[in-house]
Amino acid sequence: MVKPPPRFVPTLTEVVPAPPAASVPTAQGQPASPPLVHAVLPGPLQEQIIHRVMQRVDVSLERRLREAIATVVLEQTRLLGPLLKEEIELVVRQSVSEAVAAELALLGRSET
Repeated sequence: MVKPPPRFVPTLTEVVPAPPAASVPTAQGQPASPPLVHAVLPGPLQEQIIHRVMQRVDVSLERRLREAIATVVLEQTRLLGPLLKEEIELVVRQSVSEAVAAELALLGRSET
């Protein structure tokens, strides 16, 4: 059983038919020859093959996107680690300094 992809991963939900091959010119301006699947196979079988190929592409694309996203997230986390550590250290130092200053101020008032 295939589990559904996470919310943030785009998935192919609709198969969009390609324009007719004869209307797509090549670099030389000549119409491109029709793809092999269109030239050799009857309509229902052709649609079945196209559907299966699109499913395979979807699975492959989903896996590759997941891997690419994981790599980017790990890289960004690794880069952010030292920056976050510096920021946390600064905030803790400021908080401790303020707390010590407040305590010293209270002690100074109580001695007078």
